[in-house]
Amino acid sequence: MPIRYPEECRRKVLALVAAGRPIAQIAADLDISDQTIYSWRRQELIDTGQLPGLNRAELTELSAANRRIRELQTEVAFEKRARELLRERCDPKGDTRP
Repeated sequence: MPIRYPEECRRKVLALVAAGRPIAQIAADLDISDQTIYSWRRQELIDTGQLPGLNRAELTELSAANRRIRELQTEVAFEKRARELLRERCDPKGDTRP
């Protein structure tokens, strides 16, 4: 499971990057993966409109929509299975007649 850094930490790290400090040095000093810092920087560029892509608000909305879709798919599968079980013929006497 990925580590979740507080928003304040992310902002401070990006401020250091903007100030011109090398990402490798920041990563080593703060014990954060340099790839994490690169992805934060890329997302910041997307959020500010400097790169194309989905900003954080859109990503949050998309994530919520996908979660809801999974919930609804689970409900539909449950109801289909319940319908199948109710449709099966059930003989209370155990089917002993010829």
